[in-house]
Amino acid sequence: IFLPISLAIIMFGMGLGLVTGDFVRLFSYPKVMLVGLCNQLLFLPLIGFAIVVMFDLNPSMAIGVMIISVCPGGPTSNLITQVSRGNVGLSVTLTALASLITVFTIPILLSKAIAYFTGNSGVIIQLPILKTILQILVITVIPISIGMMIRKRKEAFALRMEKPMRTASTVLFVIIFFIIIIANKDNLTQAMKEVGLPTLLLNLSTM
Repeated sequence: IFLPISLAIIMFGMGLGLVTGDFVRLFSYPKVMLVGLCNQLLFLPLIGFAIVVMFDLNPSMAIGVMIISVCPGGPTSNLITQVSRGNVGLSVTLTALASLITVFTIPILLSKAIAYFTGNSGVIIQLPILKTILQILVITVIPISIGMMIRKRKEAFALRMEKPMRTASTVLFVIIFFIIIIANKDNLTQAMKEVGLPTLLLNLSTM
Protein backbone atom coordinates (compact mmCIF):
# COMPACT_ATOMS: atom_id res chain seq x y z
CA ILE A 1 0.00 0.00 0.00
CA PHE A 2 2.83 2.39 0.93
CA LEU A 3 4.65 2.02 -2.40
CA PRO A 4 1.85 3.01 -4.84
CA ILE A 5 0.67 5.84 -2.54
CA SER A 6 4.23 7.17 -2.31
CA LEU A 7 4.67 7.00 -6.08
CA ALA A 8 1.35 8.81 -6.61
CA ILE A 9 2.49 11.59 -4.24
CA ILE A 10 5.78 11.86 -6.14
CA MET A 11 3.90 12.07 -9.46
CA PHE A 12 1.58 14.77 -8.03
CA GLY A 13 4.60 16.86 -7.03
CA MET A 14 5.98 16.40 -10.51
CA GLY A 15 2.73 17.62 -12.03
CA LEU A 16 3.09 20.93 -10.17
CA GLY A 17 6.13 21.66 -12.35
CA LEU A 18 4.53 20.69 -15.68
CA VAL A 19 2.34 22.57 -18.16
CA THR A 20 0.41 21.29 -21.18
CA GLY A 21 3.06 22.73 -23.49
CA ASP A 22 5.62 20.27 -22.08
CA PHE A 23 3.64 17.46 -23.72
CA VAL A 24 2.31 19.27 -26.81
CA ARG A 25 5.87 20.23 -27.75
CA LEU A 26 6.85 16.54 -27.95
CA PHE A 27 4.58 15.96 -30.94
CA SER A 28 6.64 18.47 -32.91
CA TYR A 29 9.63 16.16 -32.38
CA PRO A 30 8.31 12.59 -32.83
CA LYS A 31 11.85 11.33 -33.49
CA VAL A 32 12.84 11.78 -29.84
CA MET A 33 9.96 9.56 -28.66
CA LEU A 34 10.76 6.96 -31.33
CA VAL A 35 14.42 6.85 -30.26
CA GLY A 36 13.42 6.54 -26.60
CA LEU A 37 11.00 3.68 -27.28
CA CYS A 38 13.52 1.86 -29.52
CA ASN A 39 16.16 2.11 -26.79
CA GLN A 40 13.71 0.81 -24.18
CA LEU A 41 11.96 -1.90 -26.18
CA LEU A 42 14.72 -3.18 -28.51
CA PHE A 43 18.24 -2.30 -27.41
CA LEU A 44 17.76 -2.82 -23.66
CA PRO A 45 16.58 -6.48 -24.06
CA LEU A 46 19.34 -7.13 -26.63
CA ILE A 47 22.05 -5.73 -24.35
CA GLY A 48 20.60 -7.67 -21.40
CA PHE A 49 20.66 -10.89 -23.43
CA ALA A 50 24.25 -10.27 -24.55
CA ILE A 51 25.39 -9.71 -20.94
CA VAL A 52 23.61 -12.86 -19.73
CA VAL A 53 25.28 -14.95 -22.44
CA MET A 54 28.68 -13.31 -21.83
CA PHE A 55 28.61 -14.13 -18.09
CA ASP A 56 27.02 -17.56 -18.66
CA LEU A 57 24.56 -17.04 -15.78
CA ASN A 58 22.51 -19.92 -14.38
CA PRO A 59 18.93 -20.09 -15.74
CA SER A 60 17.17 -18.41 -12.76
CA MET A 61 19.58 -15.45 -12.69
CA ALA A 62 19.58 -15.22 -16.50
CA ILE A 63 15.79 -14.96 -16.54
CA GLY A 64 15.96 -12.40 -13.70
CA VAL A 65 18.26 -10.16 -15.75
CA MET A 66 15.97 -10.59 -18.77
CA ILE A 67 12.94 -9.55 -16.68
CA ILE A 68 14.82 -6.35 -15.76
CA SER A 69 15.67 -5.80 -19.43
CA VAL A 70 12.19 -6.27 -20.90
CA CYS A 71 10.24 -4.29 -18.27
CA PRO A 72 9.51 -0.58 -18.88
CA GLY A 73 10.87 2.30 -16.83
CA GLY A 74 8.46 2.99 -13.96
CA PRO A 75 7.32 6.18 -12.22
CA THR A 76 10.62 6.48 -10.34
CA SER A 77 12.39 7.05 -13.66
CA ASN A 78 10.33 10.25 -13.98
CA LEU A 79 11.55 11.36 -10.54
CA ILE A 80 15.19 10.69 -11.47
CA THR A 81 14.65 12.69 -14.67
CA GLN A 82 13.22 15.58 -12.65
CA VAL A 83 16.05 15.54 -10.10
CA SER A 84 18.55 15.43 -12.99
CA ARG A 85 16.85 18.46 -14.61
CA GLY A 86 15.91 16.37 -17.65
CA ASN A 87 12.86 16.55 -19.91
CA VAL A 88 10.13 15.40 -17.50
CA GLY A 89 7.36 15.64 -20.12
CA LEU A 90 9.29 13.27 -22.37
CA SER A 91 10.02 10.88 -19.49
CA VAL A 92 6.36 10.73 -18.43
CA THR A 93 5.22 10.17 -22.03
CA LEU A 94 7.78 7.40 -22.58
CA THR A 95 6.84 5.75 -19.28
CA ALA A 96 3.15 5.67 -20.21
CA LEU A 97 3.72 4.50 -23.81
CA ALA A 98 6.32 1.87 -22.90
CA SER A 99 4.13 0.54 -20.07
CA LEU A 100 1.25 0.02 -22.49
CA ILE A 101 3.39 -1.52 -25.26
CA THR A 102 5.26 -3.88 -22.94
CA VAL A 103 1.97 -5.49 -21.86
CA PHE A 104 2.22 -7.17 -25.26
CA THR A 105 6.02 -7.46 -25.68
CA ILE A 106 6.91 -8.84 -22.21
CA PRO A 107 4.99 -12.15 -22.64
CA ILE A 108 6.64 -12.75 -26.05
CA LEU A 109 10.22 -11.84 -25.07
CA LEU A 110 10.11 -13.48 -21.66
CA SER A 111 8.63 -16.71 -23.02
CA LYS A 112 11.46 -16.83 -25.60
CA ALA A 113 14.04 -16.15 -22.86
CA ILE A 114 12.66 -18.92 -20.62
CA ALA A 115 12.64 -21.35 -23.56
CA TYR A 116 16.23 -20.41 -24.45
CA PHE A 117 17.72 -20.62 -20.93
CA THR A 118 15.72 -23.55 -19.53
CA GLY A 119 14.68 -25.48 -22.63
CA ASN A 120 11.04 -25.26 -21.50
CA SER A 121 9.08 -23.93 -24.47
CA GLY A 122 5.68 -24.63 -22.89
CA VAL A 123 5.64 -21.59 -20.57
CA ILE A 124 2.87 -19.11 -21.40
CA ILE A 125 3.08 -15.66 -19.82
CA GLN A 126 0.06 -13.37 -19.69
CA LEU A 127 -0.13 -9.87 -18.26
CA PRO A 128 -3.42 -8.30 -17.07
CA ILE A 129 -3.96 -5.54 -19.64
CA LEU A 130 -6.83 -3.78 -17.82
CA LYS A 131 -5.03 -3.90 -14.45
CA THR A 132 -1.85 -2.50 -16.01
CA ILE A 133 -3.71 0.40 -17.65
CA LEU A 134 -5.48 1.10 -14.34
CA GLN A 135 -2.15 1.17 -12.48
CA ILE A 136 -0.70 3.64 -15.00
CA LEU A 137 -3.75 5.88 -14.56
CA VAL A 138 -3.87 5.74 -10.74
CA ILE A 139 -0.14 5.99 -10.04
CA THR A 140 1.03 8.24 -12.88
CA VAL A 141 -1.55 9.93 -15.13
CA ILE A 142 -4.16 11.08 -12.57
CA PRO A 143 -1.72 12.46 -9.92
CA ILE A 144 0.29 14.32 -12.58
CA SER A 145 -2.93 15.69 -14.12
CA ILE A 146 -4.12 16.97 -10.72
CA GLY A 147 -0.76 18.65 -10.17
CA MET A 148 -0.93 20.26 -13.62
CA MET A 149 -4.49 21.52 -12.97
CA ILE A 150 -3.32 23.16 -9.74
CA ARG A 151 -0.36 24.67 -11.63
CA LYS A 152 -2.74 26.10 -14.23
CA ARG A 153 -5.24 27.58 -11.73
CA LYS A 154 -2.90 28.58 -8.90
CA GLU A 155 0.46 29.08 -10.55
CA ALA A 156 2.04 31.05 -7.69
CA PHE A 157 1.15 28.31 -5.19
CA ALA A 158 2.41 25.57 -7.53
CA LEU A 159 5.73 27.35 -8.12
CA ARG A 160 6.13 27.89 -4.38
CA MET A 161 5.47 24.21 -3.67
CA GLU A 162 7.58 22.82 -6.52
CA LYS A 163 10.92 22.81 -4.67
CA PRO A 164 9.55 21.41 -1.33
CA MET A 165 7.67 18.71 -3.24
CA ARG A 166 10.81 17.80 -5.20
CA THR A 167 12.72 17.47 -1.91
CA ALA A 168 9.91 15.41 -0.34
CA SER A 169 9.77 13.21 -3.45
CA THR A 170 13.50 12.54 -3.25
CA VAL A 171 13.22 11.63 0.44
CA LEU A 172 10.29 9.30 -0.32
CA PHE A 173 12.29 7.68 -3.11
CA VAL A 174 15.21 7.01 -0.75
CA ILE A 175 12.81 5.55 1.87
CA ILE A 176 11.24 3.27 -0.77
CA PHE A 177 14.73 2.20 -1.89
CA PHE A 178 15.74 1.17 1.65
CA ILE A 179 12.42 -0.58 2.30
CA ILE A 180 12.97 -2.70 -0.82
CA ILE A 181 16.52 -3.54 0.34
CA ILE A 182 15.32 -4.51 3.84
CA ALA A 183 12.47 -6.62 2.41
CA ASN A 184 14.95 -8.53 0.21
CA LYS A 185 17.96 -8.59 2.55
CA ASP A 186 17.95 -12.40 2.82
CA ASN A 187 18.42 -12.80 -0.94
CA LEU A 188 20.68 -9.81 -1.62
CA THR A 189 24.03 -11.23 -0.46
CA GLN A 190 23.83 -14.35 -2.60
CA ALA A 191 22.30 -12.44 -5.52
CA MET A 192 25.11 -9.85 -5.43
CA LYS A 193 27.70 -12.66 -5.64
CA GLU A 194 25.97 -14.31 -8.59
CA VAL A 195 24.64 -11.39 -10.59
CA GLY A 196 25.97 -8.15 -9.06
CA LEU A 197 28.54 -7.45 -11.77
CA PRO A 198 26.24 -8.34 -14.73
CA THR A 199 23.42 -6.08 -13.44
CA LEU A 200 25.88 -3.24 -12.76
CA LEU A 201 27.21 -3.62 -16.30
CA LEU A 202 23.63 -3.68 -17.64
CA ASN A 203 22.84 -0.37 -15.89
CA LEU A 204 26.08 1.36 -16.90
CA SER A 205 26.02 0.19 -20.54
CA THR A 206 22.36 1.10 -21.10
CA MET A 207 22.85 4.59 -19.64
